[in-house]
Amino acid sequence: MPLLENVSLNALRDELPRAIARRADLLQRLHDEGTDCYRLLHGVAEGAPGVTIDRYGSLLLVQTFRDSLDGAAIDMVQQIVHTALGQDLAIVCNHRGDTPQVGTAHTASATALAETVCHERGVKFAISARHRGQDPWLFLDLRSGRAAVQAAAKGKRVLNLFAYTCGVGIVAAAGGATRVLNVDFAKSALELGNQNARLNSIPGGRCSTLHSDCLPVLRQLAGMPVQRRNKHVSFVRIEREPFDLIVLDPPRFAKGAFGTIDVVNDYQSLFKPALLALAEGGTIVATNHVPTVTTEVWHEALKRCALKAGRPLRDLEPIAVDADFPSFDGQPPLKIAAARL
Repeated sequence: MPLLENVSLNALRDELPRAIARRADLLQRLHDEGTDCYRLLHGVAEGAPGVTIDRYGSLLLVQTFRDSLDGAAIDMVQQIVHTALGQDLAIVCNHRGDTPQVGTAHTASATALAETVCHERGVKFAISARHRGQDPWLFLDLRSGRAAVQAAAKGKRVLNLFAYTCGVGIVAAAGGATRVLNVDFAKSALELGNQNARLNSIPGGRCSTLHSDCLPVLRQLAGMPVQRRNKHVSFVRIEREPFDLIVLDPPRFAKGAFGTIDVVNDYQSLFKPALLALAEGGTIVATNHVPTVTTEVWHEALKRCALKAGRPLRDLEPIAVDADFPSFDGQPPLKIAAARL
């Protein structure tokens, strides 16, 4: 086994118990509020680069992005977590790095690979350890953003853009939103969102999905013309409608038939129509996943955009990412903000 693999193994043996101990207060709070999904080791910032360890309900998910771990290392991780949490969790290891598997690979059990359910503040989410994506259908670092939306959703009309499996939309509905519209271009993700709604007994009429590119939907809701690279490209027609709470969680970069999403250089092209689609006194919960964009630079861009759009912000509040996603400089790559009119 190469030296780097030994370093990773030793780091895991030493750093995983320390990481869990640092989370003691957070884990107690999460357990008390009915949450059983969280990150136990954020390796890049906790002494084991290239490794993440997450709990999703009864599942323990290990992911490696540089060197792989063999079966003995995975067994060690499972035992450390069992000792720390007092939980027997089925374990899966997914190697995402370019290097081949080293040593004897860990074989996940059928129980570990079966679709299961995790909980966040009592809300249920379907989880799968292995599918085409890297996450098991719920992004854990967005937990504090979901909590903010759930707390603010009562009686509100909520638009959830780039909805993926509708996690934010589901907690909005659970928080008492009167209408939730989840929009995403991935039909399979929205089908999982509908499954999550059924898991939580949320009526489809109150939490609906729209299979569409988000750009034409957002621009129509804002009363702006839809831009197309090709005039023959069709899009879903919808009526203009104000929303009290809009969730804007875009990818870093995407180019499609209706324009380009560029979070680094042109967040304004998303934020302006979102402002125009927002009801008076409403709130946009926005995210930025790019590590090189600082909170200060991003916030200033949002404020300038709002002024130019004629909808100046009454308040712009940062929403801190929970402590299970630590960073070297105290500024995790994911930035979340609540922009209020």
